[in-house]
Amino acid sequence: MNKRFLVPLLASTLFAGAPAFAESKDMLIEIYRIVPGKHEEFLRHLALLDQANAEAGLPPRQLYVHQDGASWDFVLIQPAHTTDEQDAKLAAAFKKLGIPGGAKFFVNFRTMIAEHTDTFVEQTTAAEYLKKLE
Repeated sequence: MNKRFLVPLLASTLFAGAPAFAESKDMLIEIYRIVPGKHEEFLRHLALLDQANAEAGLPPRQLYVHQDGASWDFVLIQPAHTTDEQDAKLAAAFKKLGIPGGAKFFVNFRTMIAEHTDTFVEQTTAAEYLKKLE
């Protein structure tokens, strides 16, 4: 099983032994500052990636659009794990939709990004997390 990296980058095998997608509370938070003039292109690319997710039986990313305040443009939140079966379906959807994979994905995607950060988090509550301290 795999952790999803960026926007899924064909769900690269980064960490083995992760729980199945539906069972995990691990999430990936991505914060993007987009190259000026590339916002629409970035959104269209995200829509295509979400279409690939739908074809692979995965949910779309949660998208948050900047309104006022900090310097980021978009925040994406998505589950951090996929299964091998989901990875195969996602790769097939990428191919069908003409989304490049591997290094070509990175090169294409980075033309739209001025800056980004990725953070893996656990979705929980204070009470649930405090139980881990006992």
